[in-house]
Order: sequence, then structure tokens, then C-alpha cells
Amino acid sequence: MFTLAGKLLLWFSFVFICLIDTTTVAQPEFVSFDCVESVNFTRNGTYERNLDANLATLPATNSGFGFFNRSIGQGTDRVNSIALCRGDLEPAVCRSCLNDSIVKLRDICPNQKEAIGYYDNCMLKYSNQTILGNTGIRFFVFMLDPLNYLWDKDGYNITMLLSPLMAETRSRCWWPLLKFATGKTNGPPDLPTLYVLQQCTPELTEQQCSGCLADAIDEFSNWESGKAGGRSLLPMCNIRYAIYQFYKKTTLLVSPPPSSSSPPIRSSPVKKNDATRTIRPVMVVILVVIVVLVIIFTLLCIYIRLRTKKQKLIKNKNNKSETMDLGTMESLRYNFSAVRVATNDFSENNKLGEGGFEAVYKGTFEDGQEIAVKRLARDSGQGDLEFQNEVMLLAKLQHRNLVRLLGFSLEGSERVLIYEFMSNASLDQFIFDPVKRMVLDWEKRYEIIRGVAKGLLYLHEDSRLRIIHRDMKVSNILLDDELNPKIADFGTARLFNPTETQGNTNRIVGTYGYMAPEYAMHGQFSVKSDVFSFGVFVLEMVTGQKNQCFRNGESIEDFLSFAWKSWQDGTTLDMIDPMLKASASSWPNIIRSIHIGLLCVQENVVDRPTMAAVGLLLNSSSLVLPLPSKPAFFMPSSIHPEILRSRSSLFSINDASISVM
Repeated sequence: MFTLAGKLLLWFSFVFICLIDTTTVAQPEFVSFDCVESVNFTRNGTYERNLDANLATLPATNSGFGFFNRSIGQGTDRVNSIALCRGDLEPAVCRSCLNDSIVKLRDICPNQKEAIGYYDNCMLKYSNQTILGNTGIRFFVFMLDPLNYLWDKDGYNITMLLSPLMAETRSRCWWPLLKFATGKTNGPPDLPTLYVLQQCTPELTEQQCSGCLADAIDEFSNWESGKAGGRSLLPMCNIRYAIYQFYKKTTLLVSPPPSSSSPPIRSSPVKKNDATRTIRPVMVVILVVIVVLVIIFTLLCIYIRLRTKKQKLIKNKNNKSETMDLGTMESLRYNFSAVRVATNDFSENNKLGEGGFEAVYKGTFEDGQEIAVKRLARDSGQGDLEFQNEVMLLAKLQHRNLVRLLGFSLEGSERVLIYEFMSNASLDQFIFDPVKRMVLDWEKRYEIIRGVAKGLLYLHEDSRLRIIHRDMKVSNILLDDELNPKIADFGTARLFNPTETQGNTNRIVGTYGYMAPEYAMHGQFSVKSDVFSFGVFVLEMVTGQKNQCFRNGESIEDFLSFAWKSWQDGTTLDMIDPMLKASASSWPNIIRSIHIGLLCVQENVVDRPTMAAVGLLLNSSSLVLPLPSKPAFFMPSSIHPEILRSRSSLFSINDASISVM
């Protein structure tokens, strides 16, 4: 423990030296800035305290696409701030630019209530007036590269090339979360290429963004003709053009900066001759922090040790209590003859569906109670295992989003499970039916997605035992009278103690298209395997198409590959079920759901969120989503039907171990 504390002390000392060394580094100069002299605040007053608190927490408000906004205070002391990074920036560049802007703007505008500063990579504005959505704020213009002679040849001028190019890029600044577009055009062979970048703050409507950019474009007419580069800068939008490529070719969505990147709260600019006097108090603070961290680390070690002992006791207790066999559940046992009568001797007319090891029938007891009866196949060597597994599991599970087991029946080779009856059958009969899915608008689909997430979270974390379903798919989600979802079919589920997180198997069971790569290829499964299946399910709910036969026009596409390419290309609207596109107000939520689905199907198991994290993301639109990485089984282009069939066959050699979808 002493050695570790010594290492911590050495590390924090190094950080402290680095912090002191960086205090003398000057901030870069703004491209343009303005301190509004007409409105000032009193030093050390309420407004300044609100301003410092606002700017200190502003970096933590990243929308996920390089846009930040914060409001703190009330009345005349209310401080509103926004910041916007250029849409092609990487996260680290955006963070650095924002932090530089905060420090620089407070230095050059020490007591102005309203100020704005522009760097090449970002813009920062704060004011005591409303900023969001206000496109009437005055703008600034900065000129560059006056190469007049380039545009005086053969009757060509810059307007002939620039006007249509700006109009074309403006038409592409429409995406709800990132209103950003670039473009280029070529003139005659002896004239250079023109490059244009246009961007709006994302809270503007499409019409507001278009209007703001139109005003900015109109301003170019006031400039001296023939300029080979220029900018029109407004707080809510900006335009830049040049004869060289000043932006990146590939647009990268900006992810949120970590909280540690927030700049320190400043009460006033620190002059160089004051730096020495500030070092001693800073050293005291850092030493106090080091001592506190050492104490916290010591307490954490004690906590982990006590928790490990407690978990061992829980495991031993569970091992004793989970030795339940079928004989202890006689209260759930039904006479087989009563089940036979209820299903009209398992009549074909009563059959609801058929799976790999069972058929499901509708039945009615003498008292009028409707039931669903799963009859396991007699000749299935796996039937006994599936039967015992499902009875043991469902007898312990109670959740509104899990199908309820009413009982079971055993007689000779007959093994029957009795469930509550779901009048609307399974979700696949709605979402993949061109007529029935009309009743599933986006609000209802989102309710179903959230309900399934709650059911999986219960299985993974909230039940007495951790349960991995291993066959999460649309056809295993039943719908009650009010279209509430209930997860069904636990024949392939696996049981774990709360301290266990993963397992291995030589017998792969599940459904192709929903299986995580580590499970399908190596037999390794964990709660993240169910998360992968859930991600596929979410994308199916958005598209209204099956993952195994996804069509994009006339071509057959690999489902996850198409979703990933659409996300990368900014064409996610092409994925959405056409019947959902009519309600534009739902688009941001639908796109967020696609984002969550892609996070769940990432190839790397560690990168996938837990169901607890998924539940939080689904229930709070204010939480920032990390960027997804490439999904499993990614294919870069369309798939020929023969290739798709041959690929599918790799996972269906043993028909007895793969559930039929």
C-alpha cells in the first residue's frame, strides 16, 4: 500500500509540474472577436460568478456533434452561452479549440456581459440575452487572399462559380444533429478549384438554417469583387470559401469531451507578474487532493475485500437454494388429460406455431381461461433439457415484460409447458406484415423497444440469478391485448450466479442474424451476446424488415453492413420504414435509436453497452451517445443472393441446434 501511495504522489507531482509549466503558454489569437462595450458587469458580482460557472461546465454539454450550450442564473444575471466546432473536426481538436476560446475570450473581454470569438475550428459566444434560435444577431466578416487577377480572364468572375456552389452546399445543411456541408467546383482549366464550407447550429430548423445561410451569402455581394477567399461569420451560421481545401475530406462526428477537459473556473485574467503568487496556493491544493486520493484508495481496497467475502457467502447460499427439482413444484403441475382436452387433442386448428423442438397450441380450460401450450417433440434428445431448463427458470421469474408460466405437465414421453395466452401472438407477425405494422407507429415501437430492454435488464441484473437468453429475436417477443411486449422461449437460456459474467459451449443454439460473432464462431456467450441480439432487434424495428432478407431497392444488402454504411454516409433516413417518415418530429428519436442499435452490434464485446446503460440511453434523450465502431460481419458492398444463402448455411449445418425463425 505504501508503494502504491508513493507512486501516486510521484505521478501527481509530475502532473503539477506540467500544469505550472503550461501556465506561461499564450493562447492563439482569434480570427475575429467582439466585446460588446455597451453592456458591462460588476467585477466579483453575481453575473461574473454565473459566467465563470457557465464556461467551466460548458464543455460537458456536448450534443455529440460538436455543439455546446449552457444557461445559468436568473433575470439580468442569467448567462447564456453556445459553442460550435467545425463539423469535420476530431474530438480532441474540438476540445482544445473550445478550451482555448474560453480562456482567450475571458482575457480580452474581462467585464463585458456579451462577447463572441471565432477561431478557424470553433466559435464561442456568451450573453445575457437569448442566443439559441436567434438568427438576427449581427455578424462579422473577415477577408483573405485578394487574388483579383485570377478572375478577370475570359469573362469569368468568382460569382459565376461561387453562387451555384454555395446554393448546392446550403441545400445539404439539413441533418437534425449536424447541419454541416462542404463542396467544391472547378472552373476553366487555367483557374483554381473553389472550396466551400457552410454550417449552422443544430437547434435551428431547416428553414432557419437556410435563411441564416442565405443572409450570409448575400453579404458576399457587399465585398469587393474578385476576392479569392472569404468568410461570413454569424453566431448561428457561417460560410467560408477559398481556393485551397481547408477542411477534411471525411466528416467525423464529434464525440463528447470527458469531464476532465473542462477548463478551470476563472474569476479574472491572471497576469504574468501574478503567476508566482498563485503557485503556492495551488501546491497546497494539489497536496490536499493527493492525500484525499490516497485515503479514498485505501477505503476502496477495504470495500473490495469485504464485498468479495460477501459475494462468496451469497454464492454458497445460492448453490444450496438452486438445487430445486421438478418434484418441489407440484403446485404448478397440471393433469395431461386436462391439457389434451383444452387443446382439442392438440388439433391442427389450434396450432399457433412451430419451432425447432416444439409446437405451440391455443387451449381453453373448462373455466374459460385461455392458455398457450408448448408441446415438446417426443423424439428430441434435447427436449428433456429444454423442458427442465424452462420450467426451472420461469418458475422463478416475475416481470411484466416476461411471459408468465402457469404450469407444466409430465406424462410418459409427453412434456408440456403452459403459459398465459397472448392474443396478439408474436411481434414478427406485426412488424414484418405490410398491413398489420400500420398499427405500430413510432411511439408504439419505441414503447416495445423500451419494454424489451427492461425485460433483458431484469434477466441480466435484477433477478436472483443472472440469465442469458441466447435466442433474443422478434419472433420470441409476444404482444398482449395492449401490444405490450413479453419476452418468451427460455429453452436455450443459460443460468449464472450473480458473480459470473460469461460462459462457453460446444453446442451453438440460436438464430442466424441475431447471434453475436464471438458466440456464433467460438461458442463464447455473455450478457453482451444478448445485447448484440437486442441491437439487431432495434434496427429491425426501425426498418420494418427482417435482418436475413434485407432489401435496398432491387439489391439484397447485408443488414448490419447497410446500417453502418448509412450511418457513415449520413443517409440514415434511407433506413427508416417508409411509414415512419411522414412524422418528421420523430426523426431525431429514430436516428438516436439507430445510434443505440449500432452501439449494441459492435464487433468488440467490450465496446457494447450493458442493458443497464441501454436502458438509461433509451429513457433520457439528454445523455450523450458515444460514437459506434464497425459492426460484426461487416460487408462493404451489396450481396448476391447465392452468396447470402451460402453464408447462412455455415450456421445451419446442424438443424437441431439452430432455432427456426
